[in-house]
Amino acid sequence: MTQYLLSIYQPDGPPPAAVDLEKVMRELQVVTEEMQAAGVWVFAAGLHPPETATVVKVAKGDVLVTDGPFTEGREHLGGFTVIEAEDLDAALHWARKVAAVLEPLSIEVRPFQG
Repeated sequence: MTQYLLSIYQPDGPPPAAVDLEKVMRELQVVTEEMQAAGVWVFAAGLHPPETATVVKVAKGDVLVTDGPFTEGREHLGGFTVIEAEDLDAALHWARKVAAVLEPLSIEVRPFQG
């Protein structure tokens, strides 16, 4: 079985006022429990906003540490789920369930190497 990363991308800033976050989190928990029951769930986590990030980079032997996200953009990685699936089609099945709960957010599906 291959592990897949389901990355959840969300717009910068607070969620729109019309979004009922408690309802979304309850529905997401239902999908997580379905994944666990199916034996595909490995790990999941939400992330703090991008402004809490710290970037470490080495350039010509010097270590540079900067505050803030690595890239500037209008969206950021808000959270992720790692699953084990037989193939991409099976991983996409679970990504569709997550995407349905988090509409209109995008879910990127990528296999891990090795």
